[in-house]
Amino acid sequence: MAAVLLVCTANICRSPMAEAVFKARLGEVFQTIASAGIHADPRGGPVDARAAAALARRHYGLDRKWRSRRVDIDELGRFDLVLVMEAEHVDALRRKAAPEHHARILLLTDFVPELAGQDVPDPYFGPAAGFDAVIGMIERAAGSLQRAAREGRLKFS
Repeated sequence: MAAVLLVCTANICRSPMAEAVFKARLGEVFQTIASAGIHADPRGGPVDARAAAALARRHYGLDRKWRSRRVDIDELGRFDLVLVMEAEHVDALRRKAAPEHHARILLLTDFVPELAGQDVPDPYFGPAAGFDAVIGMIERAAGSLQRAAREGRLKFS
């Protein structure tokens, strides 16, 4: 079974929401589902309360012990896919990662044809509705990945 790492900026909104959605919807595809942030506080912290509320409204949840964490470049080789929320994150990780890991670092939206190449907007500085919109984008990506796996189009080396 495969492993996926979901990455955003601080690992308190988008990537933990993606982690919760992926665990609920893609547990049969990915044995390991984790999240991290490019600039996460090294001490770790809880998920943003608005993100937690948006997850609860859609009946998703995170482990009570969940804490944010920073991406560990040395662990990228453990993941078959590293799905990030912004093109800037792709660039940042590829600059630091070993060349053999570059191909597995992709935008989350690249799995949704009509959203391919688009950033998942950061809802942190906006209204609560932004968190729901982000979960909608994540659900679309999860659905596309689920279909690709079911149809045998999702291959991991």
